[in-house]
Amino acid sequence: MESHPTPAGHSVRTRSQHQRRKRIVQAAAALASRGGVEAMQMRTVAERAGVALGTLYRYFPSKMDLVVAVVGEEIDLLESSIERRPPSASTPAGRTVDVLMRATRGLMREPELADALIRSLILAEVETPFGDRMTGLLLRVAADGLSQEQASEEQLTLASSLSSVWVHELLEMLRGRRGYEQIQRRIEIAAERLITDI
Repeated sequence: MESHPTPAGHSVRTRSQHQRRKRIVQAAAALASRGGVEAMQMRTVAERAGVALGTLYRYFPSKMDLVVAVVGEEIDLLESSIERRPPSASTPAGRTVDVLMRATRGLMREPELADALIRSLILAEVETPFGDRMTGLLLRVAADGLSQEQASEEQLTLASSLSSVWVHELLEMLRGRRGYEQIQRRIEIAAERLITDI
């Protein structure tokens, strides 16, 4: 008679898989923060995470899949930070600026990693959730919890446009063409125009 794994056994296995995946992503992020995407060699990531190379490829078939996972981890950290300490500005534009500048500070603590992530978004050969997740986050803080599914096409376009402005400004900062205050001012101007009526 065929035996089926117990629900408890299944949840233990799922939890250990989740922990292994998290270890791999953290190892990749640590390497990228020191040497950019070039430093995220699959064999080095596997060694650092303490997993076999074959296991790494089961979770992440390509380096770009791994980069996307690191991007996702960064957004998870930002979303947790916003849940713990929601933006306090009284206007929708002010709240989106708060979120984007918080994201900027978080990314710029690890400029090599930020550079790797932003470049990977621009050159992505795989679908990245970054733009959609940032747009969703901006909609939620701007319009009292509005989801992407509930938003009108115009609201989605405006939030997405602000997210694109931010990515461009981050790139300029990483290239040494903008300082933090300049970025904040430019994002404030864009948010005032794009988000006021969201």
